[in-house]
Amino acid sequence: MPALDASATRLQVTIRQTGESFGCGTAQSVLAAMAATGRRGIPVGCLGGGCGVCKIRLVQGRVLRLGPVSRAHVSTQEESEGYTLACRVAPCSELEIEVAGRFCKPFFKGFGAGANPQSGK
Repeated sequence: MPALDASATRLQVTIRQTGESFGCGTAQSVLAAMAATGRRGIPVGCLGGGCGVCKIRLVQGRVLRLGPVSRAHVSTQEESEGYTLACRVAPCSELEIEVAGRFCKPFFKGFGAGANPQSGK
């Protein structure tokens, strides 16, 4: 029996705010997997962990850290509460995430029963 290729293993990632799901390889960042499917649920920035645009909160599941996360964008306290950057983690199990980055409001305005439309400033 051939060995299982970890990069070929795909796990489901669900964005809580929209219910949208996509597959993600266990050796692939959550952000790269989302972008590869053409979906736009998580804002994309520098792709290197330095800008914080792709900040998410892990609601359910486990992740593998792929590299350092800028403490300017995810504090140790936030990390202990499940926050990370989607460009710096790969799934170890199926995931449910919330977009928490500074650009999440424009992406989710009007979605779901709990949406709070806000006036522009």
